[in-house]
Amino acid sequence: MTTRYTHLLKPLDLGFTKLKNRVVMGSMHTGLEDRFYNYPKLAAYFEERAKGGVGLMITGGISPNKQGWLLPVGGTMNQLGDVVPHRLVTQAVHRHGAKILLQILHAGRYGYQPFVVSASPIKSPISPFKPRQLSEKQIFSTIKDYVKTASLAKKAGYDGVEIMGSEGYLLNQFLSRHVNQRTDAWGGAIENRMRFAVEIVKAIREAIGEKFIICFRLSVIDLVHNGNTMDEVITVAKALEKAGVTLMNSGIGWHEARIPTIVTSVPRAAFVDYTAEVKKHISVPIIASNRINMPDVAEQILANGQADMVSMARPFLADPFWVSKTVTNRVDEINTCIACNQACLDHTFKNIRATCLVNPRAAYETELVYRKTKKIKRVAVVGGGVAGMSAAIVAAERGHQVTLFEAKAEVGGQFNLAKVVPGKEEFHETIRYFKVQLEKMAVDVRLNTKINREQLEREGFEDVIVATGVIPRQLNIQGSHRPEVLSYADVLNGAEVGQRVAIIGAGGIGFDVAEYLLKPPTQIQPQLIEEWKKEWGVDTHAHYDSEGGMQNIEIAPPIREIYLLQRKMTSVGAGLGKTTGWVHRAQLKKHKVQMLRGVEYQSVTNEGLWIKHAQQDQLLRVDTVVVCAGQESVNEIMPKEGENTIAHYHLIGGAKLAAELDAKRAIREGAEIAAKL
Repeated sequence: MTTRYTHLLKPLDLGFTKLKNRVVMGSMHTGLEDRFYNYPKLAAYFEERAKGGVGLMITGGISPNKQGWLLPVGGTMNQLGDVVPHRLVTQAVHRHGAKILLQILHAGRYGYQPFVVSASPIKSPISPFKPRQLSEKQIFSTIKDYVKTASLAKKAGYDGVEIMGSEGYLLNQFLSRHVNQRTDAWGGAIENRMRFAVEIVKAIREAIGEKFIICFRLSVIDLVHNGNTMDEVITVAKALEKAGVTLMNSGIGWHEARIPTIVTSVPRAAFVDYTAEVKKHISVPIIASNRINMPDVAEQILANGQADMVSMARPFLADPFWVSKTVTNRVDEINTCIACNQACLDHTFKNIRATCLVNPRAAYETELVYRKTKKIKRVAVVGGGVAGMSAAIVAAERGHQVTLFEAKAEVGGQFNLAKVVPGKEEFHETIRYFKVQLEKMAVDVRLNTKINREQLEREGFEDVIVATGVIPRQLNIQGSHRPEVLSYADVLNGAEVGQRVAIIGAGGIGFDVAEYLLKPPTQIQPQLIEEWKKEWGVDTHAHYDSEGGMQNIEIAPPIREIYLLQRKMTSVGAGLGKTTGWVHRAQLKKHKVQMLRGVEYQSVTNEGLWIKHAQQDQLLRVDTVVVCAGQESVNEIMPKEGENTIAHYHLIGGAKLAAELDAKRAIREGAEIAAKL
């Protein structure tokens, strides 16, 4: 079959081995790596993606010693017994012609455990433990630990290792003045700061020989104060090539950086120029990474000569068959990663197994199984939001006859509101994916159809999945029915809003509405990369000479004056996602949104919104009040307890629980109930 993705699907000859395409499944820690008894599940997770056509895969981070643990008793590879479970993974991957690398990750001062060490004894802002400074003797001992891990990886059947030297982990801590304040032979000039990383590569190459892939993940832009310049990055890259690396992977930013690098508001391929700059100075293949999620973007990077391979981690959580769909020109069937972080990185940082909001089977391949049904049923799904579409697709995939009823003119539910928020344009992709799957699975979709229980019973459905979702909760104070009081749904559907706005409710929806109202309406196009870089203070020069690749922020003035209010006394935005919440808080702060907590709402009058704050009555002179104070479930179609019905009724998503909108739970519940029918 001919394809237009010729660069992406072209093999790469590394001399002693060949990769079948230019697609790398980047490292993504699932949590399964940390316990040997979870390796059958981990093997199934990797095998699904190897079967899907990935050329090169990289495991989640495995520590070379206990000082390097990210979490207490984390995954290690430092004794012969560790080899056995890992062989399950390598054998599963090799069955499908893919190659796999073990990522060796020493967390350094990022470890959430008391044994942490670093280049200098400087505490990380993201770990409660202050590190001990590695002595020279301990440095040499750590080098030996890296070699031992690499040697055991080879015994376990890995095709090579990736040495994690970016994102602010131990080797990055040595490479950068941001942490490395040593005055000995391992600190000071870049030639000294890079010595630890270079010696590790040399030692592994010498111990294992030439026919073993050594990939080094190098930070091509640090995005922290006292970070490296591009000249220093290039110096390190050249030295690593000379030391014996086979591949160079791009790392972007540190975990503590106050510039977002992987959230959904970051434009696609925002950092590829820095990879391209390094590529000019080395001859080994270099891999582009970060916010690359669709074949057109990946193909363009390779066609432009900006990189030799493209790495995607979360996109393979979202769709294990990303490559095979690309090969067969079924790009419209790709379940696109929307970079929400809600089920992957947020889970990782809470020490919960990582999965995927849009693909609940990710890392649950052996537990959430869609087996063909032995008895075909007539199934009705009421509600075409993400919960209902998830249920309908899985039920139909299993062989049931499925009818989806949606009261509105289009499917998508709350995602139709989310997709218009600046920085959430990726949500279009999820709706597109679900629509394509509904058609492919021959689901009978009836739009503009408000169905009732009597009609469902009359049509003879055997199972009814109620996914009717939520409606915004109304404000119940004096004046709340005035025309200037709008719901978040009104606003995101295009209602006219004044220049001075009070937003009641500071959960995720409140933040979304504030960001929507800060900028002029667009044609729902993602922010341009250059504009985004200026807004966040990222150096726009590929060969930057600024420390860490940062420059002064340039922000367009907000078009409205906005108050974001909440009743709770907790910090405004405290309930937002662990890895994304800070981005939203920073965005509103930069645009001078006034955030108030402990607010009591009194009345809406001609003058504005009366509140009580800090024991004082106060008037906010606003033109519009937007209510984002929660939702109420819509589930009147559900039978009352004890009521006799022909069909079995199942309640999922927002219709079941109208807490803060939770697409992760909704999609998973839809898939789980359909898997059991």
